[in-house]
Amino acid sequence: MLIKKSGEIPSSEITPKDMYLNRRKFLAGAAFAGAAAVTGVGVREIVAPSLSAQANAKIEGLQKSPFSTTEKQTPYKDVTTYNNFYEFSTDKYGPADLAKDFKTRPWTVTIDGLVAKKQVLDVDTIIKMAPAEERVYRHRCVEGWSIVVPWVGFSLNELIKRAQPLGKAKFVEFTTLYDPKQMPGQRASVLQWPYVEGLRLDEATHPLALLCFGLYGEVLPNQNGAPLRLVIPWKYGFKSAKSIVRIRFTDSQPVNSWQQYSASEYGFYSNVNPNVDHPRWSQAKERRLGEFLKRPTLMFNGYDQVASLYSGMDLKKNF
Repeated sequence: MLIKKSGEIPSSEITPKDMYLNRRKFLAGAAFAGAAAVTGVGVREIVAPSLSAQANAKIEGLQKSPFSTTEKQTPYKDVTTYNNFYEFSTDKYGPADLAKDFKTRPWTVTIDGLVAKKQVLDVDTIIKMAPAEERVYRHRCVEGWSIVVPWVGFSLNELIKRAQPLGKAKFVEFTTLYDPKQMPGQRASVLQWPYVEGLRLDEATHPLALLCFGLYGEVLPNQNGAPLRLVIPWKYGFKSAKSIVRIRFTDSQPVNSWQQYSASEYGFYSNVNPNVDHPRWSQAKERRLGEFLKRPTLMFNGYDQVASLYSGMDLKKNF
């Protein structure tokens, strides 16, 4: 098979997204009934998994963020079909299909712990708290691949300010929905469910920490963490909790799910650091999704604005 790099394809040969989505829906059924039966080749080898975001609504009135990178964005189809979302599947191509019927309304988020204003908020109330921004962020996965995505949301601190953390609150814990009926990956003991992540309070209130509800100017697709997720661009991707139902403020450091799974491989901080290898592979280089050649990994994923948060810390010990 001849595979062209994205930079080699002229714009005239690129299929418009709406046409692409409708064509995929048709081909998924046709390929299954015909080609797979004749050739014996698996369906995934003939047709990539169908998207679940076909009806995503446009988000109007987006502000452009000064935090955005000018790097080339990863194609929409790659970002929405290649996902780490173990609640649905450990296969990166699985969530796009398995999450297509995931119900994101009604949806509430509980805010509790060490705050003056404990509350249960409807997700649409949260989304309307502040003007929506489009932020084009680099995103680095611990497995060695990376993407550049125009996320939509606003600084997480907008929500935190409204909760009014108490003086003894030092950390913020985020919990994902636990619903094995909708999330088939939770029927397996890959991790201890529900998924839990955590940040230090000063990390959570940093302007770069994004409370996200969209991408590419549209409502967030199910497989990308709908209806509400984090995007913490200077940390490895698993720190950006998806499908959040609870935000708890605490005085003690949360034990996040991957740290609980293997503390020697996944630390609490998980800052992108090319000088700290995963025990099973190097983190010095990364491969941008859709590209062949690797590039050097940047400290803090290139977001030097956060370096002062870790002044004086041993970032090899606190990985």
